[in-house]
Amino acid sequence: MPADPIRVVFLVWRDTGHPDGGGSEVYVERISSELCRRGYDVTIVCADHPNAPSDEVRGGVRFRRRGGRLTVYLRALAYLLSRDGRRADVVIDVQNGLPFFSPLVRHRAVVVLVHHVHREQWKMIYPGVRGRFGWWIESRVAPRLYRGRPYVTVSDASAADLVELGVMPAQINVIQNGIDPARSPIQEQRRPTPSLCVLSRLVPHKQIEHALVAVAALRSEMPTLRLDVVGEGWWRSHLEELTARLGIADIVTFHGHTGDATRDAVLGKAWVLLVPSVKEGWGIAIMEAATHGVPAIAYAGAGGVRESVLHGRTGLLADDLDDLVRVTRLLLTDEHLRARIGTAARERARDFDWTSSAEKFGQLIDRAQRLP
Repeated sequence: MPADPIRVVFLVWRDTGHPDGGGSEVYVERISSELCRRGYDVTIVCADHPNAPSDEVRGGVRFRRRGGRLTVYLRALAYLLSRDGRRADVVIDVQNGLPFFSPLVRHRAVVVLVHHVHREQWKMIYPGVRGRFGWWIESRVAPRLYRGRPYVTVSDASAADLVELGVMPAQINVIQNGIDPARSPIQEQRRPTPSLCVLSRLVPHKQIEHALVAVAALRSEMPTLRLDVVGEGWWRSHLEELTARLGIADIVTFHGHTGDATRDAVLGKAWVLLVPSVKEGWGIAIMEAATHGVPAIAYAGAGGVRESVLHGRTGLLADDLDDLVRVTRLLLTDEHLRARIGTAARERARDFDWTSSAEKFGQLIDRAQRLP
């Protein structure tokens, strides 16, 4: 490491160990660890939770966990005002719906990381005044507060959404997710009977209900059909109740939060991955499945999935729930199509890696450090 490495601070709502952690947090931590390997001094400031200590060093990255769901924003600003925080050369303000408002206490070298805008999520999770207020902050306040600052996002679709909010195109840098190679055999593990998989946080805007409805609709045609749901979240009890009401509890397995080995084992058995989310910046689960030769089905209107899923080549895009059922039936019953698309998905996944993504991110940090 250089004698005086560039100090980078990520302000993040949560980390991967948090009960609500997901793909956005994977992106931050994988980029951070790669930056550390390149000689950067990286700190992640995020919310505290019972699954990890308040202070930790992992993979060379320092984690500083303080505050809760909302107070993390105040604690992060206080950190930027502290002696240690003032020494940061570049601050990455991760806007997951709400920004950290870092320009209020820091006037230089701030980069904004936005995976996707949350127009639909605000309406679903906070209907009424709270949701409208949150969307006002994200869509009106944040673009003005961060005017002139560099932005990072993970897909051209998210970049276009940011432009609609008033962010200048020249400010936006698209740095896609990387992917780790599959760590388990592929074809040998495939189930002999139809098998679907969902890999997601269990929250309303991921619309796991649509996967359950699809399974219920197809069960009479495919009595041996199974669905594996990998992931955890506060919406799980609702999903389990719906599973029981639909009469499919015997063919649906909720695995909860798992380690990489279990996740890969489930993906290795699956025929098709369902991603019925209302919005994704990219859809890291899609590429994780692709490394196993598993094609994905997602909604065409869900943003970045239009780039992580190449319709008809590495997966299929559906227009609505009825269409989701139709294309799921198609992939489960057409073995030749499924094999062709799965092979193409696996080949395309080889084009994405965290080393390349971190190199682009490092170049952006170097430029941001020189900004006034």
